Parts: sequence; C-alpha cells; structure tokens
Amino acid sequence: MDLQDQLKKLFPDHIPTEPEVSEDSQEALWMQDEPLLCKYEKRNGKPHTIIAGYTGADADFKKLAKELKTALSVGGSVKDETIIIQGDYRDKIMKLLQARGFKVKRVGG
Repeated sequence: MDLQDQLKKLFPDHIPTEPEVSEDSQEALWMQDEPLLCKYEKRNGKPHTIIAGYTGADADFKKLAKELKTALSVGGSVKDETIIIQGDYRDKIMKLLQARGFKVKRVGG
C-alpha cells in the first residue's frame, strides 16, 4: 500500500489536485553576448568557484546564483557582481550554464 492509498483511506472526500509547477525557475534570464567568466580561487585556504561578467539585472543574477546553488547543493553568495560558490565546481557549473544558453569561459587552470 503506497502513500496515495493511505491518504485516500484517511480522507475519502478529498479530491487531489495536480501540484502547480513553479515557472519562476524556468523564467528567461537576460542573455548576453560576452561569455561569463568561471574561475577557481582559494580564499582562506578553502576552494571557491567565482562566476563573473554578467551584465544583466541584479535580480536575474541572484536568480541564477540561487539556481546554481540549489542544483549543486552547496552554499554561496552574490557580492560585487560575482557569484561565489563554495567548492571547486567549475565543470558542473559550466555545463549548467551552457545548458541554460550562456557562453562560459574558463579562466585559469
């Protein structure tokens, strides 16, 4: 007996509805001609991946940062028009950004 069957027995009058899919995550971000720069730095002895070079709106940049942090399940922040991701995730970030349609340039190593 799965969860749906158990819920039907507990609440026989309830009519289930389809969950609403949030379209916020799939909103179109402003695409730019110049590539985003993806580089690796060590700050205080800890690895960080830095994404810079986005020329769109700050709100779009924050949405992009949140999507990356959620997809990678890591922490990070947005400061001074750069996204700082904790850890060395250059390859994964570049694949995610290219899938979204961004041009990405790897800087250093």
